Amino acid sequence: MTDIHDTRSQMPLGLAQRGYTGVIQHLSAKDAGSALSDVELESRLIELGFVEGARVEVLHEGLVGRDPIAVRVDSITIAVRRREAMAIIVA
Repeated sequence: MTDIHDTRSQMPLGLAQRGYTGVIQHLSAKDAGSALSDVELESRLIELGFVEGARVEVLHEGLVGRDPIAVRVDSITIAVRRREAMAIIVA
């Protein structure tokens, strides 16, 4: 049996538009462009609840440059900068 998300293409959450829903596949901080080190960024995202298998939905985008974005992760809402959301791979 295959999961419905196996057939969807993976992309960084930072590219998602308002209304997008998906599931976190993994974190990949190396090309995110954050001021934090890769290890610090991944640790921060995990502490916020961005963990593999969590359902995500983009709820809102900021007015200037569509940044930051408000994301529902399972049952909590978190604001995250798009460049940091580039480290969150979803499908």
